[in-house]
Amino acid sequence: MKILILGAGKMGSFFTDVLSFEHEVAVYDVNPQRLRFMYNCYRFTKLEEISEFKPELVINAATVKYTLDAFHQVLPVLPKDCIISDIASVKTGLKEFYENCGFRYVSTHPMFGPTFANLDKLSTENAIIIKEGDHLGKIFFKDLYQHLKLNIFEYTFEGHDETVAYSLSIPFVSTFVFAAVMKHQDAPGTTFKRHMAIAQGVLSEDDFLLQEILFNPRTPAQVEGIRTELNELLDIISRKDAEGMHAYLGKIRKNIK
Repeated sequence: MKILILGAGKMGSFFTDVLSFEHEVAVYDVNPQRLRFMYNCYRFTKLEEISEFKPELVINAATVKYTLDAFHQVLPVLPKDCIISDIASVKTGLKEFYENCGFRYVSTHPMFGPTFANLDKLSTENAIIIKEGDHLGKIFFKDLYQHLKLNIFEYTFEGHDETVAYSLSIPFVSTFVFAAVMKHQDAPGTTFKRHMAIAQGVLSEDDFLLQEILFNPRTPAQVEGIRTELNELLDIISRKDAEGMHAYLGKIRKNIK
């Protein structure tokens, strides 16, 4: 299969490595410097090269800020029977784009990233395949994700956004709060060091990605839940309420079982 990958970043490199041994893969990036370490694939910097390649599938791995821009740039040079796809963690505007683009499409979200995931062992990681979209495109990604031993779930675009609002906004906001009140420690404990590693990983992500996840319309309700819990915990601590603390710890332990 001829597969074109848009973007030579972390996820673009990952998909190139995974697919290039069984498919004919080309990577397109407007910055030739980012293509220097891409192997076992064609490296494109011009739209004419895409036109000559005639891809059967496009995987848009551009950063979320440029996902739609990348699509608009390459659509005029794609064969009409090409399937286009994205792996974006934020699907804002994509459903409407796909419905009007004139191409078959499939949308997925690998729920992991190079920052924290062990890319050689993904059996504990998840992937979402959006129910709307081309049947053959969904089969391709289902086979691929099964090969990677990912746990696969199917959601609508709406269901995906709800899941992201919960599973990403809560840890992101909690990490922001940790980083906001953090002070340098000469001899940090193990728990502190683990939180620090998470904070450094999250804050190394693209600003626009973090913004779009937190600007999800469903995120404010999740953040409000954090504030409610903090107020309850602060009240227990201020009153030195041992019985209340015992009950609170029991409640939250049940949540993580």
